[in-house]
Amino acid sequence: MSAPSAQQHRAVPGAEKQVLQLAAILEAAVAHGASDVHIRPGNPPLLRVGGQLYPLDLPELSEQDCADLVDQAMSTEADVRAFRDQHDCDFALTLEGAGRFRVNAYRTRGADAMVLRHVREQVQSIEELGLPRAVRGLVLAAGGILLVCGPTGSGKSTSLAAMVDVINTERRCHILTIEDPIEFLHTNKLSTVSQRELHTDTKEFASALRAGMRQDPDVILIGEIRDAETLRTALHAAQTGHLVLASMHARSVVDVVHRVVDAFPLDEQRQVRASFAESMQAIICQSLVSSARGDARVLTCEIATATPRVKEAICDADKTSELHAILAEGEYYGMHTFEQDLVRLVLAGDVSVGDAEAVASRPADLLVALRRAGYRD
Repeated sequence: MSAPSAQQHRAVPGAEKQVLQLAAILEAAVAHGASDVHIRPGNPPLLRVGGQLYPLDLPELSEQDCADLVDQAMSTEADVRAFRDQHDCDFALTLEGAGRFRVNAYRTRGADAMVLRHVREQVQSIEELGLPRAVRGLVLAAGGILLVCGPTGSGKSTSLAAMVDVINTERRCHILTIEDPIEFLHTNKLSTVSQRELHTDTKEFASALRAGMRQDPDVILIGEIRDAETLRTALHAAQTGHLVLASMHARSVVDVVHRVVDAFPLDEQRQVRASFAESMQAIICQSLVSSARGDARVLTCEIATATPRVKEAICDADKTSELHAILAEGEYYGMHTFEQDLVRLVLAGDVSVGDAEAVASRPADLLVALRRAGYRD
């Protein structure tokens, strides 16, 4: 994509005024298919399209411009106080004509700044997202914990919303979500959905989750597991018959196990391994890679399901390193590694070899697998 031209945006409403209009910037971002909008001093507004940042055809933003735009984004006094006290703040923003955005406001070199992520109001299906076929069956399980993991910006929230929609469409149950902030609004279908937002409906994940256990949920979505207390309560919920869906920052299945275990003191880690292995339904680690067919990005993932070998490798610290090989051999159970998924995408012409190497956890293994699959440059 080329940078948005002056012809396209020289008439952005408010651009010539002293105070820029956030709504006009966001409408332009949506028109260009941007996933994120960066507002910070010293640059014009930046749009992320297809994984790359492009400037809008507007003047560089001053510190006062950015302060005004951040003020426009904050709709509640609680957000203003949190930003003033902590110098960063997460919240959701909905603007008519632009849609819904997840926002992080922060301070940089003493000035206000923010990043706004455009959230699709219509939940995409797991098929549209490119999630593995096995996911539909996994999310309809009666209990256990299913973790969706990956780096920031890898589409974890979008995948979780698609999973909730599957349950909402196919099960008669109570779905409770605890999010920071609420990104996708779910209407009741077969299920009834209660959505709680941090700082608006509850103060913290752990306490909201403990209270949620008394609200008769069948399914609990935790927007992000950030601490040992939330993780402990989530494992307890999964062990007592609830299906728990949650996200976590981790790049591979092996990394997920280490992060779960390392969240606890040494004297608890053996028991945590056993609890996690017992309650685990699946681990999905995902990333987004540039498409070879245009500006879009393609989802690639690594997936582990609750087979006896996987559970044993989680329980036994000496066998955790074997998980990668177990996934590679687990196609029958719906499992695969990042490298196997990337080989599929490269052979289908969806992703270039260079872009696949950039996101592969083991680039050398990827190249060997491509040669074995008969790929030639």
